Amino acid sequence: MVVPTGSLGTWNWKRIVTNMFPLLVVLSIIVLWAGITLESAEELLEQYAILAVMVPTMVDMGGNLGAILSSRLSTRFHLGTTELNPRDRVLWANVGAILALAATIFTALAVGAYLLGTVIGSPLALTTLLTISLISGMSVAVIAVVFSFAATYASYRMGIDPDDTTIPIVTNVVDVFGMVIFIGVSALVLSF
Repeated sequence: MVVPTGSLGTWNWKRIVTNMFPLLVVLSIIVLWAGITLESAEELLEQYAILAVMVPTMVDMGGNLGAILSSRLSTRFHLGTTELNPRDRVLWANVGAILALAATIFTALAVGAYLLGTVIGSPLALTTLLTISLISGMSVAVIAVVFSFAATYASYRMGIDPDDTTIPIVTNVVDVFGMVIFIGVSALVLSF
């Protein structure tokens, strides 16, 4: 096995810790905000228990979508097959795949929550759950795409291996935005 010797091709645990420790401290503070947001939505989640069931999937899937795209972008940078050109059809195909996957996942989440809600006695109309899930989910997917591109490109330009930084950045930031957006959209839709 040949190990590349460029600035991004060497594995050095000291460099990784030096790059990641401050980043992880900042990300921990950001994720604390998500917990505070969830705490402030306790009344809404108690009133509509099925929304509380949706929270983990909503938050987790947004981060996962961002991680998928970040990994694909990092690989393309390492292979030298991308420069983030807006006319790159492969980049747009990746974005389209992420958005299509998001639409599928968040539709399935709404249908699953509806079915579970009828079983546990916390029903909300399927249209309400679809509205909440799709607006929240697609918003989170767009944020995941934006942060995936930004984190990957910034890491690469700073000479930091995107594989070390992008997934923690994207998953944490998207988790926070996912929580805030989901609670906000839920409150807005249910107020009508």
